[in-house]
Amino acid sequence: MIDFWQAAYDHGVELVVSGNDHLYERFGPQTPDGRADPSRGIRQFVVGTGGRSHYRFGAIRPNSEARNDDAFGVLKLSLHPGAYGWRFVPASGATFSDSVGAPCH
Repeated sequence: MIDFWQAAYDHGVELVVSGNDHLYERFGPQTPDGRADPSRGIRQFVVGTGGRSHYRFGAIRPNSEARNDDAFGVLKLSLHPGAYGWRFVPASGATFSDSVGAPCH
């Protein structure tokens, strides 16, 4: 996957959303090799919170800013000129939330 991440980084991609793991995790902007890069890094969301079970976290990886492994829900993305925002919308009965915004680079 390093070729994908490098191409995305080289072309100024802002964020990537994946759902391969059954949990929620948000990473801060980072380089293809996982180093923090707040000025032009790619923010990643892992949102696999619509399935029938959750995975548990092992070791927390660098640049992980928010995570949850027990709430079902969806990620709502809001795109604006020059910025984007997000909000994790939990399923009924869940209390986890995550919402912020960021400027585009």
